Order: sequence, then structure tokens, then C-alpha cells
Amino acid sequence: MNDNMLFLALGFFAGTISGLIGIGGGIILVPVLVFFFAFSQQQAEGTTLAAMVPPIGALAAYVYYRAGFVNVPAAMWIAGGFIVGGFVGARFATSINPEMLRRIFGVFAVAIGAKMLWGA
Repeated sequence: MNDNMLFLALGFFAGTISGLIGIGGGIILVPVLVFFFAFSQQQAEGTTLAAMVPPIGALAAYVYYRAGFVNVPAAMWIAGGFIVGGFVGARFATSINPEMLRRIFGVFAVAIGAKMLWGA
């Protein structure tokens, strides 16, 4: 699978989680781009912001872009997957028990927190 398809899948996953539990950009995309795609922290942040430009971050993404920290093709593919994934996640989230949704969010937040504190 080429990087474009992996970026599209990443965007879909982040969009699904965003639609499901209201998080996505920074907590999913940045660590995945750093740990699995070997982006620098700045490039991961800049690319994530550029992928999310339609809803947020236009000026911040521009600053990162001017500094050379935005991978434009990756941002475009992630954005495409994010749009579809957000729809899928939102459809799922509105159909499950609110208590289950709260637990899913809690498990995900703890897992990310543990990785940030103790993982590399």
C-alpha cells in the first residue's frame, strides 16, 4: 500500500474517531505521523493543521507551511479520509449507548496519555 492510501486511511480513522468521540486532529494524527511516518513533530503538527484547514487552523497552517513544515500531499489525502470518516464515526456515535461512548472515549484518552507519558 502506498503512502497516499495510508494517509487516506489515517484520515478516515481520525475522522471516524472524531465523529465518534469528538477528538481527532492532534491526539490521533500528530502521534501517528511522528511514530509511523517518521515526520518531525513540527511537520506532523503543520500537516495536521493543513489537513484540517477547512474547519480550523488556516493561519496556523500557513505559518507552518512558510517554515517548510507541511507535507501538502499528505495533508490532502488525510483531509479526504477525515471527511468520510467523520461521517461514519458520527453515524455510529449517534446509534450507541451514551455510557458506552463515554467509556470508549475514556479508554482512548488513557491509552494516548500513557503513550505520551511513558512511550516513545
